[in-house]
Amino acid sequence: MPKQTPAARRTSIAGLLAATSLALVLSGCASYDVTAPADARADAPAAAVQAKDAQLAAAKGAKNEDGKNGDAKGSQGGGGQATAPGGAGDVDCRKTKCVALTFDAGPSENTPRLLDILKKEKVHATFFMLGENHVDKRPAEVKRIDAEGHELANHTWSHQILTDIEPAEAKRELSRVQDAVRKITGKTPRLMRPPQGRTDEEVSKISKDLGLAQVLWSVTAKDYQTNDSALITKRVLEQTERDGIILLHDIYKGTVPAVPGILKELKKRGYTVVTVSQLLSPAKAEPGMVYRP
Repeated sequence: MPKQTPAARRTSIAGLLAATSLALVLSGCASYDVTAPADARADAPAAAVQAKDAQLAAAKGAKNEDGKNGDAKGSQGGGGQATAPGGAGDVDCRKTKCVALTFDAGPSENTPRLLDILKKEKVHATFFMLGENHVDKRPAEVKRIDAEGHELANHTWSHQILTDIEPAEAKRELSRVQDAVRKITGKTPRLMRPPQGRTDEEVSKISKDLGLAQVLWSVTAKDYQTNDSALITKRVLEQTERDGIILLHDIYKGTVPAVPGILKELKKRGYTVVTVSQLLSPAKAEPGMVYRP
């Protein structure tokens, strides 16, 4: 296997999925580049770094002028919540202890309650949405996810394993969600999560063609195996480290009730909860690339 580089780690699919606690039977040793959030930030173009620093300085100045600097919970102090949605915002994960919160496979009947919780806690998350029976059946929830400042992302149309199907079919799985979300919100997702984390060079090429970066994860509660909210909370907290990406599902009954306790304890431990794009900033997710802590 090729040697590692500072900006990307060369990882076999089998090794990658073992690290993310996925029990899958794979054959061969296909490989691809994986970029950690810290590496992405370190390699951000100078112009992006300058723009980020200017944005942070302007935000700080505005808060000071308004006399609100003492209430700035979402900027750079530990244990706060990012105040700006989706993109860079006024959180700086180069200095702040950040963790990204993501939800897969919705929206569902549980999503409105989840959005209520996130709104109350002033937290923004990234939603990797399924098309069939989710985006197409729940456009109101998709609109609300967007309107409340969360990040719209793609989890394929029908959760097919992209490495197991023909390239043309894999492209349709992704492009149908792109089209559906754009029709509902006027915005096109820039991030996607391959089902079961299964990707390869062909999937990366398709993702690049569609303008999608691939986002894996470092924390999984395996909430598809249990409705025990206390166990889900315990699993998340045991695995979470700085620059982590938490994977949860808003389609399971035990997950949403676990979210308030997870957020409370993360804040207590000094984490700022962010979207994936905020975690990568000042870098921007590059189409086709695979990001994982």
